Amino acid sequence: MAGDHYFSAQPSGELVARPLTVTLAGRELTLQTAGGVFSPGGLDVGTGVLLGHVPPPPPSGDLLDLGCGWGPIALTLALESPHATVWAVDINERARELTRRNAALLGLDNVRVAAPDEVPDDVRFMTIWSNPPIRIGKNELHGMLDAWLPRLREAADAWLVVARNLGSDSLQRWMDDRYRGELAVSRFATHKGFRVLRVRNRTGLTGPISTIQG
Repeated sequence: MAGDHYFSAQPSGELVARPLTVTLAGRELTLQTAGGVFSPGGLDVGTGVLLGHVPPPPPSGDLLDLGCGWGPIALTLALESPHATVWAVDINERARELTRRNAALLGLDNVRVAAPDEVPDDVRFMTIWSNPPIRIGKNELHGMLDAWLPRLREAADAWLVVARNLGSDSLQRWMDDRYRGELAVSRFATHKGFRVLRVRNRTGLTGPISTIQG
């Protein structure tokens, strides 16, 4: 699989699934993972920080896991909000297949796995959770955020986890400048070298946005 990255659309080689035991939404689960996706060996630190610091997701509506990998964020959203529709989006077809399999293993029929261009244009999200692929490059990352963050519903939040040494603070500044007047960007938490950034749709806001820094 030389030359492949977790953000490759079509990883080379056969999908060889192997079991993975992980705790999500307070439950120990046995799922499937494979090479050619992000963090195939288990829950990565950044995603763990995100899941450990965000408030509970909305109980209903459309929720988005942007860059789903083998599915830890999407599965958590689906377990915690069984009446919501969870969109698990990834450019990597192997990641989508693994998320689809893992949702089926858990009997989660509220997970919709999709390539980015398969999500209907009129879908707006009650929340977005993401450990974005920083290593795809600044231009590609900014383009991805431009495509999805404006699709937040009124007063809805996106939660992004980014390592400090990979540019979390510069990304926060870019978003603050890019979406000024439209989206409010704040640092919600800091843990294990990661920032959890909160991005809120300003539409419908009547008061200040609180932050927690640790």
